[in-house]
Amino acid sequence: MELWLQSSIHALLAALALPKFGLPAIFIVSLVSATLLPMGSEPAVFGYVQIAPHMFWPAVLVATLGNTVGGAISYTMGAGAEVAYEKWRLKHPGKARAKAGGRWHTLTTDWFQRFGPPALLLSWLPIVGDPLCAVAGWLRLPFWPCVIYMAIGKCLRYIAMTAVLLQAWPWISTWL
Repeated sequence: MELWLQSSIHALLAALALPKFGLPAIFIVSLVSATLLPMGSEPAVFGYVQIAPHMFWPAVLVATLGNTVGGAISYTMGAGAEVAYEKWRLKHPGKARAKAGGRWHTLTTDWFQRFGPPALLLSWLPIVGDPLCAVAGWLRLPFWPCVIYMAIGKCLRYIAMTAVLLQAWPWISTWL
């Protein structure tokens, strides 16, 4: 039974690595990893490009598209959360402060007001990147400029990460 499971998993992974399945898989992994779920899409992009080096640019562009769509979803979730909070605040005036507060809220709001949508060039960062997209939505920064800056930052990350991993892989693989 265990051998059957291993061969089935191997067959599935081999099928997903084929160019006609690999790019949709990269899109889905990149999209899901750009929401608030803790996942990384770089290993999928690197693995795919390792198998099909001629697909470097298509893989980077598809990953960028998927990750940007995921960032736009996070932005929309932030905007929706702000609307829901305002509705709740109006229904419960005694329980809610005039606006969400605290040191982090003030710091983030000031930072976003200072830099605006270009702050989303940092949306590629681990841990803070996905929440930055949601906060941009909460603060109602203009949607399309935010998406453009998200795409630029995420594309640069995929280019850099994949290129560095491809160059370092022969050295890394000797240590494994």
